[in-house]
Amino acid sequence: MITNANSARIFTLCCISLIVTSMTFAIRAGILGQLSGDYSLTDTQLGWVNSMAFLGFPLATMIGGVLYNAIGARNLISLAFICHLLGLVLTITADGFWGLLISTFLIGFANGSVEAGCNPLIAQMYPNDKVTMLNRFHVWFPGGIVIGALLSNAMTSMGIIWQIQVASIIIPTLIYGLLLLRSDFPTFDKEINSTRSNLKSLFSPLYLFLVCCMTLTATTELGTQQWIERILGSTGASPMLILAMITGLMAVGRFYAGPVIHRLNPVGVLVSSAILATIGIYLMSQAQGNMIYLAAIIFALGCTYFWPTMIGCVAEYTPKTGALGMSLIGGAGMFAVSLWNPVIGTWLDNAKSQFQHQSLSAEEIDVLAGQALLSNLLLFPLILIVAFVGLYLFINTQANQKITKEA
Repeated sequence: MITNANSARIFTLCCISLIVTSMTFAIRAGILGQLSGDYSLTDTQLGWVNSMAFLGFPLATMIGGVLYNAIGARNLISLAFICHLLGLVLTITADGFWGLLISTFLIGFANGSVEAGCNPLIAQMYPNDKVTMLNRFHVWFPGGIVIGALLSNAMTSMGIIWQIQVASIIIPTLIYGLLLLRSDFPTFDKEINSTRSNLKSLFSPLYLFLVCCMTLTATTELGTQQWIERILGSTGASPMLILAMITGLMAVGRFYAGPVIHRLNPVGVLVSSAILATIGIYLMSQAQGNMIYLAAIIFALGCTYFWPTMIGCVAEYTPKTGALGMSLIGGAGMFAVSLWNPVIGTWLDNAKSQFQHQSLSAEEIDVLAGQALLSNLLLFPLILIVAFVGLYLFINTQANQKITKEA
């Protein structure tokens, strides 16, 4: 048994570790332009650097999901702390493309280890309040992005070099490392919390369909956010303020997710989210000046419930996959983003090359290339609208058949 004070300490360190995770996303998005200039990197190379964060994440969640019961949450979170600290230091001291590639992979692996260790730990610590506490935990992913985006925007406006921006993440890293040393982690029955019984259910058609959808929802949300500085940097709007606004709205929305999900049901929320995300990306590809902020608000409302609701659908509609199923679907989403990041970078490079043959200024080329990239990204939520409508019809049919059989 653990005391309330100790469980509160463990929950706090989990939240701070998630803040570190999200700050790495936000600050990396804010310094892409500086990295490109300092190391003469193309957008395709920046895409490969970005992809390492999204590749390390799913590897960690998959490995951690399988090993969680064997090695425990403390070891997984300790691994996250070591990889966070090492990855941040190596990023600051990187001397080129390969150094950034390796250090970003380590940070991504740390981020995945946080998810793999904290999600089941919180669910086990609060067995009678799982949904509420997991929602409160996941608030800090967009919440940490708000912190990182505002910090990066302020530092960039003051002319502070990107190395100092990355170094600022070390402070909360050390804080959750200290809390890790001072906390007594609970132990749980390994027979009850086993992954063996989950494996058979991973290959059900519905679970595989949800995994495919997760790859699209993750790319719609994180792929767009990660390139926000390169997409909107020359439009006159502040990319980091837009990112902070998007993720701030997402944090508030997730905190009050319960009433929305109860009113629409999980799949209804996903259909609505896909429609709003489509409208938001389309408007961002057309809007200029202050209208970009309105488009970003609509996009934020669309992406708010994607990640937690997809994991919730696994828990509700494929419950036999258990914690392993929830861990693997998150890893699949991040892995998809790692694959799409170089493609997104190539799309941006190609768009710029196309417009460079015209008599346009550098700023005009950047704006047009960003709009072209957003038009490509629009395909992801459009596909999701069709997929989620189909899922909605399928779930309703299954529910009606069950009612008929019981009658």
